[in-house]
Amino acid sequence: MMSTSTALAAVGQQRAETVEFDSHEEQYVTFTVGDEEYGVNILAVREIRGWTQESRLPNLPEYVRGVINLRGIIIPIFDLRARFGGGPTQVTPRHVVVVIQVGERTRGILVDAISDILAIDHSAIKPPPDMETGLVDAEYLSGLYTADNRMVTLLSVERLFAAETGDDEAVRG
Repeated sequence: MMSTSTALAAVGQQRAETVEFDSHEEQYVTFTVGDEEYGVNILAVREIRGWTQESRLPNLPEYVRGVINLRGIIIPIFDLRARFGGGPTQVTPRHVVVVIQVGERTRGILVDAISDILAIDHSAIKPPPDMETGLVDAEYLSGLYTADNRMVTLLSVERLFAAETGDDEAVRG
């Protein structure tokens, strides 16, 4: 059986080739948090790894679980369930961390499971609805995609982490 990191590395080689051939679509890594399915652009994903215990630091927001050492790089782990107002995740060995690159910073996001890798044509991405309430603040969304009778919420990692990186323009843009 191939490890998740090895599988993603192979996908990374394929994604670079795919992006060159078809500029009308992008690839997204999709994952679940509770009953919802989310996706992030595959170009932001550096690695997918199994859950390892984090080290807690004082005075962190509820949605930051702590930090882990990833081959000499200390990265914060963000609990997406808590970030989206669903309370802290009760972590099991089945949970995974998606390691993403946000500008010059590396972040980990705790999710329930990886779902799929989707190639999505730009024309198939619908804008998020104009809503005042919901599990996810609309400012974090880049769009919605319907695949095989399921709705995938596409996240903008730049906007999701704008407050932590001090990039207020990403939230507005």
